[in-house]
Amino acid sequence: MAALPVTPMPTPQPEEPSLSEGARIVDTFIAPSKTFADVRRNPNWWAPWLLISAVTLLFVFVMGRQIGFEQITKNAVAQSSRAEQFEKLPPDQQAKQIQMSTAFARYISYSLPVVNLIVFVVIAAVLMAAFNFGAGASVPYKTSLAIVAYSSLPSIIGAALGIVSMFAGVDPAGFNAQNPVATNPAHFMDPAGNKFLYGMASALDVFIIWSIVLMGIGFASNSKVKRSTAIAMVAGLYLFYKLVSAGLTAAVS
Repeated sequence: MAALPVTPMPTPQPEEPSLSEGARIVDTFIAPSKTFADVRRNPNWWAPWLLISAVTLLFVFVMGRQIGFEQITKNAVAQSSRAEQFEKLPPDQQAKQIQMSTAFARYISYSLPVVNLIVFVVIAAVLMAAFNFGAGASVPYKTSLAIVAYSSLPSIIGAALGIVSMFAGVDPAGFNAQNPVATNPAHFMDPAGNKFLYGMASALDVFIIWSIVLMGIGFASNSKVKRSTAIAMVAGLYLFYKLVSAGLTAAVS
């Protein structure tokens, strides 16, 4: 009696090895899909946040040495809508306000790593809600936070360019701490001019657009949402935020 043919058992495919944190950071710039696929396996977010924090603090330190927080405060006053009102104050009151504002600017600047983390937490919550309830995705919050953190890595290039420009001899009197590098049209505009147009022009920043694209790739890699749709959703939410914030700034100025 002939033996029955034996069906070979399928060979299990080995799982791809997890990426190291260093590899994730590098791949965010050169192969983001790999990073965000690995985030699905291990949604850690602390490595990009630590790197962004370190570069941010370096930028703040250089800014304090090369420009000075008092000069930064004076520039902010001169570029604001209350410049004329400030000039009408007696010299002693001007000096007092500059002193208080300088201390506040220094404190806030060195607190930026904490501020950034709070911003990441809020953005991650908004995007998770938008994708889970608006697009039928099932992205956990920790994954959303990791996507936001890794997608924010392009900001370190902007900070590095700012450091280079300060060492290259940028004019301290014309330095704008809120927009230090010419990566968006608002850099070439008068901050004291049309506040709404200035706010909307600042939205067209190279590194912000890069981060938006990365967030779209991240959510698409962790859900069934198409990449183009995911990018459009993130861009739409950011545009809505800029319209509201620029409108409010123009209204109160």
